[in-house]
Amino acid sequence: MNITGYSSKNYRNLKDPSFSPDSGINIIFGENGQGKTNMVESVWMMTGCHSFRTHKCSELISAGQKQARVKLIFDSRGFSNEGEIKISDKREFYLNKVPYENSRKFLGVFQAVVFSPSSLSIIQNAPSERRRFLDIAVSMTRPVYASHLIRYSKILANRNALLKQIASGKADENSLSPWDDALSMTGAEIVGCRLEYLKNISPVSSEIYKEISGGKEEMKVKYLASCKDVDDCGDKKEIADNIYESLRKNRENDIKRLMTSNGPHKDDLYITVGDRSARIYGSQGQQRSCALALKLSEADMIKKINGEYPVILLDDVMSELDFGRQKSLLDYLKNRQVFITCCDINQFSSLDRYASFKIENGEVKTG
Repeated sequence: MNITGYSSKNYRNLKDPSFSPDSGINIIFGENGQGKTNMVESVWMMTGCHSFRTHKCSELISAGQKQARVKLIFDSRGFSNEGEIKISDKREFYLNKVPYENSRKFLGVFQAVVFSPSSLSIIQNAPSERRRFLDIAVSMTRPVYASHLIRYSKILANRNALLKQIASGKADENSLSPWDDALSMTGAEIVGCRLEYLKNISPVSSEIYKEISGGKEEMKVKYLASCKDVDDCGDKKEIADNIYESLRKNRENDIKRLMTSNGPHKDDLYITVGDRSARIYGSQGQQRSCALALKLSEADMIKKINGEYPVILLDDVMSELDFGRQKSLLDYLKNRQVFITCCDINQFSSLDRYASFKIENGEVKTG
């Protein structure tokens, strides 16, 4: 996948830029607050259908304007396509002028992987951030997964509402059984997809981390299930049985707490460097390298399934990497289309070939 043309109108502070990026490495540079991250964010909109910084459409539109627009011309599987998103109080999606009914149907039309400072939350923050990373990544490669998540969320909300009724004496504990059965069956679909995805990316992310670290360290990723540890994909019936049994055993506790304490909504990833928790013991550089390895392995997974690499978007990726890790990362990214934001373009002087674009006060100029 390769972007050949970019344009936007009324997007945040960007002054309606239009440019043609290179098929290789593209450096977007300028002082802080000039619009570099806004540019990366607008490209990602075509993949995620929403911002990776906010869910409010109003924050994406320039002050005093009613609508913003982002348009990409991109090559995919030998064909040129035009993708467009219009943003007002809602989002509208178009491919080659044809409107799409909703964002779920538009997912997968254009594929990119983004790394930003917020990506460090995968390593540093609560389990919910690691689940969010996993759920977005799996959805990119298996669209039906999003439907499983929606169904699970609805069942979970109904079970939690029933727990409150039981606690107040308005319902009987036995009424939980059909909800436990539905939650365990849908939960097994989610856990099965997550395990299969991790089975594919774990060796890849470990290899990428090894390359970025110059072979000095080893990274591992393990799935931590709240119901029962699982080391491989297993079968979905076994996973469903484990979830159901855990729900049954924890009913009394769940009724007291008025919430469901076990299931894929409570699962986590355990990420280690040298057999020690990256979240607790990892340096800033190690944590950033772990997050990068997971994101780049996501790109490799997309390539494996769809036959072409997604566009790589790296926002402020170099700031916490030493020179050796920077060089290893740039070597790894050769022969892919990459957009990298930075303040100082001189750190890329060793590259044989790249295109550069300077952003100043929201205006884009070829570097």
